Amino acid sequence: MAKIIFLGTANAVPNKDHESAHLVIDVGRRLILVDCAGNPVMRLDQAGIDLLTITDLVLTHFHPDHVVGLPLLLMDMWLMGRAEPLHIYGLSVVIDRVLKLLDLFDWADWDGLYPVVFHRLPDTEQVPLIDIEHVRLWASPVCHSVPAIGIRLWTPEGTLCYSSDTGPCEAVVRLARDVDVLIHEATGEGSGHTSPAGAGRIAQQAGVEKLVLIHYPLNVDLDEWVSEANSTFDGEVFAARDFMEIEI
Repeated sequence: MAKIIFLGTANAVPNKDHESAHLVIDVGRRLILVDCAGNPVMRLDQAGIDLLTITDLVLTHFHPDHVVGLPLLLMDMWLMGRAEPLHIYGLSVVIDRVLKLLDLFDWADWDGLYPVVFHRLPDTEQVPLIDIEHVRLWASPVCHSVPAIGIRLWTPEGTLCYSSDTGPCEAVVRLARDVDVLIHEATGEGSGHTSPAGAGRIAQQAGVEKLVLIHYPLNVDLDEWVSEANSTFDGEVFAARDFMEIEI
């Protein structure tokens, strides 16, 4: 059974109980980390996930709350003796900036570093990232203040879409069409972000079954946030919490 583990659910301002939004997709043969907030090594440990079992990393965009933990993640995997390749996916502009970030830490001099395989994604819709038996993962550009992608997952058990950081846009509707679970940001009104009501409208237009709110401010009443989303969406709505697991 495929499942999602939320390592963080907050927007860019976390606290001791809520890390910034990032998550793990566990599909058995692949363990996919989506974004690298804060200290992902510690969050993985707290979630009971062996750091060395991560097979893939998707970077949705290059904002600090989504990439700041990457150098530490790569270094700790190296220090722990990782030998298997790590596959990293992102838009070309994101990969370019990631390489500049890693160069600040002289990562080319890390003796015996395991293979890090970068996959540069074009800025087009429905780009395949992983396509193997029982697991398919696609990406599409979304509408954020910097180039960003959302992702869609298919497994025999069900389907999932994660919007990443985005304003309301038709690209997310197309990406999320008829999925079982849509995980959509609910930061609030603002450039490149979405209100709970806006997330609900996207879920309604896409015809999804369940809507999960993520990337929300910590000073809001989540019951009100869920109620607002339910005002525009007929299906089930709930807010993700750190270390929550959902099956698809």
